[in-house]
Formats: sequence, C-alpha cells, structure tokens
Amino acid sequence: MTKVETAMIMAAGLGQRMRPLTDNRPKPLVEVAGKAMIDHCFDKLAEAGIGKAVVNVHYLADMMEAHLAASSYPIQVKVSDEREQLLETGGGLVKAERLIGEENFFCINSDNLWTDGSTNSLHRLAQAWDEKRMDALLLLVPREVAHNYKGSGDFHLDDERRISRKRPGQQAPLIFSGIQLIAKRLLRDPPEGPFSTNIFWERAIGEGRLFGLVHEGEWFEVGSPEAIAPTEAALARV
Repeated sequence: MTKVETAMIMAAGLGQRMRPLTDNRPKPLVEVAGKAMIDHCFDKLAEAGIGKAVVNVHYLADMMEAHLAASSYPIQVKVSDEREQLLETGGGLVKAERLIGEENFFCINSDNLWTDGSTNSLHRLAQAWDEKRMDALLLLVPREVAHNYKGSGDFHLDDERRISRKRPGQQAPLIFSGIQLIAKRLLRDPPEGPFSTNIFWERAIGEGRLFGLVHEGEWFEVGSPEAIAPTEAALARV
C-alpha cells in the first residue's frame, strides 16, 4: 500500500446553495448530525492515520481559521489563504502545493459525507494506487448509494479502471465523490488564476492516466439545507 500522510481539504467555496445557513458561516461549518461538516472530514482523516491537512479558506475565512485553531484534531493543520481571490478547485490546489509537501496526497471536498464499506475508503485508494500508471485516482460512487444526488452522473470506467466522461445528453453510472488521491505531477503547467480541477483531469484522461475506484459504502451530497435532515436520518441508521 502506498503511504499517504497528507490531505488537502477544499473549504474555500461560497456555499451559495446552502443559504440561508451560509449567510453567517462558511459552508464547512454547517452542522450535520451534531458536527460541522469539516469535522466529519477530519474524523475520516484521523481514522486513516493522516498526520497533516492543508485547508484552503476564502469566505468568512476568519471564522474558518478560528474553528480550526480551536479544534483538537490529532492532525497538523495548515491554512492556504485565498482571502484575496477565490481560486476554484484547480487554482486552490496549485496555491496550496508548497504547503502540501508530499508527492502523493488525498484531496477531499469538505461538503461530502461518507461511510466506509468493509475497508477504510482512504486506505482502499492507497492500496489501489499505481505510481507508474496514475496521475489521479478518484473515488466514484454508484448512483444507487449516492444520497441526495439529482444529477446525471459523471464518469464511466473501463475494465482497467480508466476514467472516461459521460457523453452529452446521456447518463453515467458513476459520480465523483469529492475524494481523490493525487500525484503532484497532475498539477504541472497550470493556467494562471482561478480554474477548475477539470482542466487537469481532461489532460490526464487524454494521457490515459486518470483512474477510478468504486466506493463500497454510502455517500451523501449535502449541497442544500434540504439535504441535511435526510442525511442525518440515513446516518442514524448506519
């Protein structure tokens, strides 16, 4: 198993779909099942033995930093400050690259919750990692265990787990969970300013170096206030 000790938590978004709950707090601090969403992420990192996390901040950044400083995570936390400009997912990764340090690291969106199957999901990604073939390995969720999800899916996998995009106007069976294992080489030659990680993914797809792993547990998209109650009810049954 590849040893991965660092994670990037994406926490800088505006959380507009979560209003009015995000009128006075950043989305990662919205509580689900009695706990801020970002704290659910930190629980998963601690369970996987991750020792360091980089968190990017932008909207209500002072509140986000105060929460991180007051928390007792068994994890070293560093902040990537995007107060001056929100850089989106790709730009945020590039800005945080120096703080991340490691060549291979997890990247996790702070607004997704998940349960593991028989094996820790982050450990599964590390076990499936192939340094020679992969630039990124995405955890993908089958539609039937994607709670609160209303989209048409994101990806297909071939027999070797290589990722391809869905075709316009069609459905895809797998959804990106917001969880991935990345090699720093994925971030090479970035554009300037804000941009999506999709730019890196498209290049990796073209080079045959973007792979996926199907999630074995449950997964919850918590993108709006209406998603909180059903998520809490489902988590209570797990």
